[in-house]
Amino acid sequence: MVIKTIATNRKAYHDYFIGESVEAGIVLSGTEIKSVRAGAVNLSDAYVRAEKGEMWLENMHIARYEPGSYMSHEPLRRRKLLLHKREIRNLTGKIAQKGLTLIATRLYLKDSRAKLEIALAKGKKLFNKKDDIAKRDLDREMQRSYARDKF
Repeated sequence: MVIKTIATNRKAYHDYFIGESVEAGIVLSGTEIKSVRAGAVNLSDAYVRAEKGEMWLENMHIARYEPGSYMSHEPLRRRKLLLHKREIRNLTGKIAQKGLTLIATRLYLKDSRAKLEIALAKGKKLFNKKDDIAKRDLDREMQRSYARDKF
């Protein structure tokens, strides 16, 4: 099993507390999968919406495939996610809780098929973001001092 990560949503880890994650298939057209393989994907504003018992991915930008014809895909179109019915019911029940949403965290190729990792997320407040930045800076400084002392 070969897994190649195409794009990650680093902004999501800054703006949300990430909880449980699920792997979902994604329905793509021919030119879309070619752009995905080329790495022309942006997940920064992507989120998942439940509608009529189906899951839809919104705001994922897949750039147009230049060598393709004039009938190429629309970059920001809605894309259907492929999940089992019980997974959809489980996730929609959890989304109904206050403050939880589903966001796309990672897009990857698994055995030549495009897969999307979606996660339950709860929004961070500004002070939480500042705490995370301060902790990251402190860890980085500790690593630097350790590296200096080691040599």
